[in-house]
Amino acid sequence: VQLQASGGGLVQAGGSLRLSCTLSGSTFIKINSLEFYRQAPATQRELVADLKRGVVADSAMGRFTISRDDAQNAVYLQMNNLKPEDTALYYCTGNIWTMSTGSRDYMGQGTQVTVSS
Repeated sequence: VQLQASGGGLVQAGGSLRLSCTLSGSTFIKINSLEFYRQAPATQRELVADLKRGVVADSAMGRFTISRDDAQNAVYLQMNNLKPEDTALYYCTGNIWTMSTGSRDYMGQGTQVTVSS
């Protein structure tokens, strides 16, 4: 199973982006858990949102939402009213079940989000 985050880019403050975390590599996939993290240079990574609790980062509450589309094997992070402090590398991690591997932890490559002021 591969996790791939996409949808990042350069956006002006106040703009929106929708990040996708897509799963591929197996026909039958069950998402046990999935999280979006972000990490800016010289900072610790920060948990932004997960499927069980929703948005957990205080700075993102009220602006970000997390959702899933099991038919597409995808999880989305909708980010509205972006601020320069949201600039970071965003990536997803998850515990994923497949028929062939059982439940395992995975981490995908990130997608860069840059918010200009």
